[in-house]
Amino acid sequence: MDSREGVSREELKQGAVVLLAVLLVLGLVCAWSVLIPGVMDWDNIVVAVIGSLRLTGPVAAAFAAWVAARRRRAGRRRALTTWQAIRPPLAILVVVVGSFAATMTVLTVRALLTGEGNGLLPGGVAMSAAGLALYVVAGWVVGWLAPVAVAPLVAGFGTYALFTWVASGAPWADRLAPAAREPYDAFRLMPLGAFTDQALWLVGISAALLLGWAAFITRQALALAAAMVALLAAGTGVARLLSEPQEVAASESLAYSCQEWPIVVCVHPGMRSGLGELGGTFTTIAARLAGTPAAFNRVEQRSRSDTDKVGKGVVPIYVDDLDAGYADRAASEFVERLARPCPGSPADGYRAIVIAWLRDEPLPSGPLPEQRRAATWFAHLTETQRRDWLRMFYTDFATCRLQSRYFGGDVRRDTPATPSYPMNPPYGHETPTPADAPADHETSPGESLHAPPR
Repeated sequence: MDSREGVSREELKQGAVVLLAVLLVLGLVCAWSVLIPGVMDWDNIVVAVIGSLRLTGPVAAAFAAWVAARRRRAGRRRALTTWQAIRPPLAILVVVVGSFAATMTVLTVRALLTGEGNGLLPGGVAMSAAGLALYVVAGWVVGWLAPVAVAPLVAGFGTYALFTWVASGAPWADRLAPAAREPYDAFRLMPLGAFTDQALWLVGISAALLLGWAAFITRQALALAAAMVALLAAGTGVARLLSEPQEVAASESLAYSCQEWPIVVCVHPGMRSGLGELGGTFTTIAARLAGTPAAFNRVEQRSRSDTDKVGKGVVPIYVDDLDAGYADRAASEFVERLARPCPGSPADGYRAIVIAWLRDEPLPSGPLPEQRRAATWFAHLTETQRRDWLRMFYTDFATCRLQSRYFGGDVRRDTPATPSYPMNPPYGHETPTPADAPADHETSPGESLHAPPR
């Protein structure tokens, strides 16, 4: 391309080098921000690559619009063939895909060193490249139709806003955009065939848009016919895409990585490095909940969108990443579900004491004198006494009925000889009613849990 065509060959070379560097840096930064911390598997890599398009795509569109606007302003009069018309945007696409390949290479090296799973998904990579093609073609058409100085800004911000809006819209619509719905979840995956169908849709609509533009400016029927064929391919991709299941729960067919002792803890295979810390944290909680309605002997990591019921003795946990404190966060979230909050009630202070003990945190003193006395009394009990206490008063704890008299050693309930509670009913379980719980009675000092001498 020479200077009479609006962009000199030297300018194009310099612009291509700058674009390549910018897209590589943006792609790596954006992909690294999408990677789920601690998840080392190929699915995570593919999602990261797709997620990087949300920034690299608009930049590519802006560059394409800049070149197109300058070529249009040059006011070329001679007739063009279809190939002469589409060669510049294809040259830009080669540069953009080259930067994408470099980004993919870096992430692939990372996956090869630490990855788990069944290997790279070619459909996901093809879908990402096809998405970049749509960005470039959209930017080119915008720059040609509106050859003004702000065309690159319009193309960049316009494509970013449009595809972000589509990706966050209706579940069926987000498949039409070269993006991945947030939040990113290692347990919710698109069906493998959906990536290929989405790539077919994106390639088809990009080719239809580019060839349709070429037919408009060259007045060649062959270009228009090719655009119709491309549009038909795009329609086929959409039809196949919308007929696929919306998403697949990885937990349905996932081969969990598990730690078998002293309780079973199972996580996504890409997060198996977190088994030790999760196992230690939840083993302590399981020991403290033994003999209560919340007793469990198996822990399974699940997706937050997973509504399937769990079996007896199984608790679902949610681990979004393996950043520092992930086990404590998962444990806190689980413990909070054991008893409903009771804000504004004195029972909330007593609930906080039990919650803090289950979380293995310092016991809160509370704003009321009786709550401070309860915390002091509970702190001086042995671990065995606390577990016995929780078995007797679990119903009151779970239903916001704890009282100060339960923390003094004067009024107690008999400990049942064998637990009569079901093992960990499904999430949202109902706690035993007062009629099911052992009856209150006065005990002699020798029969109760003793408070420490004051």
